[in-house]
Amino acid sequence: MKRLRSLALVLTVLLAVALVAAAALGAHSAGRRAALQRLDDAAQHRLDMIASTLEAEVARFDYLPSLLEITPSVLDLLERPGDTALRDEVNRMLRAINATAGADMLYVVDRRGMALAGADWDQPGTPVGHDLSFRPYVRAALAEGKGRFYGVGVTSRRPGYYLSYGLTRGKRLLGLATVKVRLADAEQAWRRLPGQVLVVDEHGVVVLSTQDVWRFRPLQPLAATARAEIERSRPYGQAALTPLDWQPQGAAGHAATQLVLLGGTQYVMSERTMPRTGWRLIVLDETWPVVDQARTLALAAGMASLVGLMALLIFWLRRRTLRQRMANQAALQVVLKAARDSLEAKVQERTAELRAAQSELLHAGKMAALGQMSAGIVHELNQPLAALRTMADNAVVLLDRGQADDLRWNLGRIGQLVDRVGRFTQQLKGFAHKGPPALQPVPLQRVLQGALLLVQPRLRTLGIELQQRIEPPALTVMAEEPRLEQVLVNLLANAADAMAEAPRRLLQLDAVIDDGRCRLTVADSGPGIADDMLPRLFEPFATSKPAGAGLGLGLMISAHIVRELGGTLEGRNRPEGGAVFVLTLPLRPAAAA
Repeated sequence: MKRLRSLALVLTVLLAVALVAAAALGAHSAGRRAALQRLDDAAQHRLDMIASTLEAEVARFDYLPSLLEITPSVLDLLERPGDTALRDEVNRMLRAINATAGADMLYVVDRRGMALAGADWDQPGTPVGHDLSFRPYVRAALAEGKGRFYGVGVTSRRPGYYLSYGLTRGKRLLGLATVKVRLADAEQAWRRLPGQVLVVDEHGVVVLSTQDVWRFRPLQPLAATARAEIERSRPYGQAALTPLDWQPQGAAGHAATQLVLLGGTQYVMSERTMPRTGWRLIVLDETWPVVDQARTLALAAGMASLVGLMALLIFWLRRRTLRQRMANQAALQVVLKAARDSLEAKVQERTAELRAAQSELLHAGKMAALGQMSAGIVHELNQPLAALRTMADNAVVLLDRGQADDLRWNLGRIGQLVDRVGRFTQQLKGFAHKGPPALQPVPLQRVLQGALLLVQPRLRTLGIELQQRIEPPALTVMAEEPRLEQVLVNLLANAADAMAEAPRRLLQLDAVIDDGRCRLTVADSGPGIADDMLPRLFEPFATSKPAGAGLGLGLMISAHIVRELGGTLEGRNRPEGGAVFVLTLPLRPAAAA
């Protein structure tokens, strides 16, 4: 009997180990597949981006060689290569064309393969005067009308992509035009992308790479015929063509990926063939993130299954304990009482902790409210203080000019702003017991002029065109003038900020009577309101301005003021572009009637 129990225990342990191992292996396989899928998706996106960029960089110069066919002086030079004056004219014309196109080189070659003229005829390394008949792009253009080739320049020693185009007059082939495209900038940009990038030509040689030591090295040893062609056309300059330590290792466990060992490092390889050039575009990603993720998932699954087995064991032990408790009821009562006493002590301790945490939460809420109120006070005082500074500067200028009337008006306006700050501080004193606003008839034209006075310097600085219409001109609303002016200043300043970078800067103000109320619209020609900002325009601290440029409280405070004045404020984007804010206010009773 004892031996049977031991055997059952061994079998149970072995079964548990097998279950944990199976869960770990399954999670490892699933994690590896998922990681390879994400890696391949990212690699395909990089391949799309790199291929399109490279194809576009080459294609944007396709027109340039054929452009020279419609240039009479180029064809005349091919017919009269000994005319030095004509050659000088073509050299300078090629330089002017290439300065606009931005290619690395532009030159003309006759039927013998001799370079007659070029944009860099007076620079070291120019191909002008050299025999280029051995180059594949020269032979192809003379034989087929067009040629393409990537290689190191014979005279400049700089690599580039060559596009050639046969030049004819009538049906007679006179020579060819060649443009050399520099791809080093595109190659440099790849270094900012994840992983490694290789571009392999038709010979299996790496011509572009994010690693300099890989450039102009074949993936595999070259055949004798390939070496003979390379020796004849010299595409790689003086490169030794030492093969890379490139070892394919088969599929990576995902249909679109392959494993390769390069220089002792294992990579996941994704590749694509470029139709225009025939090159293979290869993206390499190291495999360690895949291995780490698969290992982590396997460990997590193993631990989870182990915890599950432990839970089953605990459940079985608890059932066994319950059966024992039924046989020892008296002892169980003592144990339960002790456990209950311990639990009550823990509950009391936890309750004390929760009360402390509640106190901390209340304190944090008070601090948040204090911070929001402080930010609002700063925002409320910032506009009148900035206006006081502007008006004070204007007073000095008016004093120097001797304009007493304008100075008197300016000083009167400063007094009004000081009163406004005083009223605001008085409002702060009564913040806890705030009463309803004292509404009175206010001419809208007067309030608008007061608001424009504060923001006019900003409008002039940004070159903003202002269009305003109040119909009827004597339109009067029920409001508190300082608070309504505060709302208008905020809306106008926001519109000016929105149009700071706009090509057209037009600010439109319209006030009309609509359905027994005053409807005032403030519209700008800026970029409009972002979609994610529209639902929370009037929430506190919601702003699209850069850090330090605004607190995100202006619209919230404006909406609160308008509601207290018995009106509404809403914002939206206009179909023709820009944003518009619509403000409605009650009219003076006689005007409403």
